[in-house]
Amino acid sequence: MLHTAPLTRTLPYPVLVADIGGTNARFALIEGPNSATILCGQESTNAHATIQDAIRAAVLDAGHAAPRSAVLAVAAPVSGDKIALTNASWVIEPPALIAELGLEQVVILNDFEAQGLALPSLTSMDLDQIGGGEAKSNTTKFVVGPGTGLGAGALIRSCGKWIPVPGEGGHVELGPLSPEEYRIWPFIERIGGRIGAEQILCGAGLVRMAKAVLQADRVDRTFEKPSDVPMAAEDGDEVAQKVMRLFCSALGRVAGDFALTNLAVGGVYLAGGIAPKISRWLHEGEFRAAFEAKAPHETIMRSIPTYIITHSSPALEGLAAYTRAPEDYLVELTGRSWHRESVKSSA
Repeated sequence: MLHTAPLTRTLPYPVLVADIGGTNARFALIEGPNSATILCGQESTNAHATIQDAIRAAVLDAGHAAPRSAVLAVAAPVSGDKIALTNASWVIEPPALIAELGLEQVVILNDFEAQGLALPSLTSMDLDQIGGGEAKSNTTKFVVGPGTGLGAGALIRSCGKWIPVPGEGGHVELGPLSPEEYRIWPFIERIGGRIGAEQILCGAGLVRMAKAVLQADRVDRTFEKPSDVPMAAEDGDEVAQKVMRLFCSALGRVAGDFALTNLAVGGVYLAGGIAPKISRWLHEGEFRAAFEAKAPHETIMRSIPTYIITHSSPALEGLAAYTRAPEDYLVELTGRSWHRESVKSSA
């Protein structure tokens, strides 16, 4: 049964905030409204059967204060009392979190909502700009992140509030455009009969694209893991360099589509684990050229800046900002907030 409760103006402290991805879960504590964020480290999702076990390992067993409430960002659509992660085996059950960890309230958001919540707080020290353009203040922003999968989300500015809009934009179609892409795309593995952006723009997508390039070029070898591709490219491997150019171009095209869809004149931000590791290739030119090539709106696209987020834990900071000042945001909590009393009353 679904339980809902509004976000109290001040969540009971200490508040646990967590960024639950397909590979790792990162945790932090906020002990009071004016206290700094205490990073508690990360746990592999494969190392624990449940999120409760991971919280015990990262927070309770490490000697941190026991949280009284939690705001979690998860890499999955949030619906119902059982939330299955898209790229990991965990099924998160808020009533079980409340019962087993003694929490008073649990709020669960989409992971790219949390990334979006962080954007207004990021400074030049947290960002690496690719190309030109200048962000307009207090305007819509968009975040897209290749990592284990491909996350995407908008942060709308309206009526003096920031409004995060979750979605599954990482699964939009991604077809060929250049003659080279038309030659390579037939060799890309299809899933469900289609090629979605996430099939290319993620860690596994680097290997998938490399395999397609090797087949198209009739080269008999393989790349075993995602990190092999940029490493080989740095060493001068021509196939790997071609893969990196194709990857960056495809990411720029998708990021540009999102920018146009939302008119994100506040900037487009690249999150996730891959972008900082391939910053050299993102700066080479293919990414920004594809981003701007949106006729008849090239002038608009040239004015929109694009950034790599270099902050180590942006989602946690986004959740922390929301926790400290929920009145600055409009966040839909219907079906995404659980309170101990409402869970007890339905038991």
